[in-house]
Amino acid sequence: MDKRDYEIFSGETLVAVWENNRLRVVNETLLPLYLRKIQNADLWLETRAIDGHRANSRLLKKALRLVERDDVSTVLHVNGATITDNYWIRGIGSDLTYDDVRFSDDYFSNLALKGAYDSFNRAANSKRSKTPELTNVGSFEKCWKLRNGKWWMYKRATHNELFSELFVYELGKALDMNMAVYERGEGCIKSLDFTDAASVNFEPASTFMGDNEDYSDVIRALNRLCPTAISNYVKMIFMDTVCANPDRHTNNFGLLRDTKTGEMIGFAPNYDNNMALISRGYPSKPGAKDILISLFNDLMEEYPMYASDIPELTESTVREVVSKVNMKVRTQTIIDLVMGRYRLLYKKF
Repeated sequence: MDKRDYEIFSGETLVAVWENNRLRVVNETLLPLYLRKIQNADLWLETRAIDGHRANSRLLKKALRLVERDDVSTVLHVNGATITDNYWIRGIGSDLTYDDVRFSDDYFSNLALKGAYDSFNRAANSKRSKTPELTNVGSFEKCWKLRNGKWWMYKRATHNELFSELFVYELGKALDMNMAVYERGEGCIKSLDFTDAASVNFEPASTFMGDNEDYSDVIRALNRLCPTAISNYVKMIFMDTVCANPDRHTNNFGLLRDTKTGEMIGFAPNYDNNMALISRGYPSKPGAKDILISLFNDLMEEYPMYASDIPELTESTVREVVSKVNMKVRTQTIIDLVMGRYRLLYKKF
């Protein structure tokens, strides 16, 4: 569809109309959180667009022969639909249904992930044009693949990125945390869609926090929206701290929402840890002034009631996790790094 006025849906339910650059809300209960906060539908669509700086994004748009390649035009090409929520749009007066715009194949996945010329040429000669890759956000080369009826995210990864992602996943499971499912791939990491093809809606924290990553501010926002999510949020920040993950931002955590009632269900599983631990080399021995450790300790000083949510971590657990991941790394260095960071944390178990 072209740039114009349009209707905004949640599944088959009309929730708002964007006309003459004004938003008219029809169903506040099911309205995307972003539109509750910022009533500009074009800005909302921009947040759903593939990162134009990714090289394979440019190849994908070229293969699809998109004349206009700005973010809004890109998202309009697939009616604003994504894999991880049931929001979508159609032109005013259109008779399109949700089933018409939902994604059913991964035809362009290899081009989006690898950017190989054969994939580009095959895509350019196809008559297909609908792909979830145009709304697959993030800065890493990635794609959605269908496996046995389930959507999986495949993301390019170096050896150290792959180890780090898998280590955090396995450590989280060992500590009984709510983790997105990850698997090892060839030159990539695979992650199962935790919304089960938008059976629930994922609302990234950016929809209610903007770019504000401040821990205390996030807790206050969660307390308004979904208080039961706070415990899992604190656990995620704990994991980021002990595993030296500096890349937690408001687009890689959030809430799950009931598609029928609009109610917040809880915190989304922990995902996107590929810049943790050794992904950019082996970090030096931590000190009390380490920024993530300082920020976490400040948070626990402000909210001591959540300290009891922090799991106990032992050297034997870390060693078992490294062994389970089974990749060539400096095992003792990783154990010393994680345990050294853990010992510097504010603890009242």
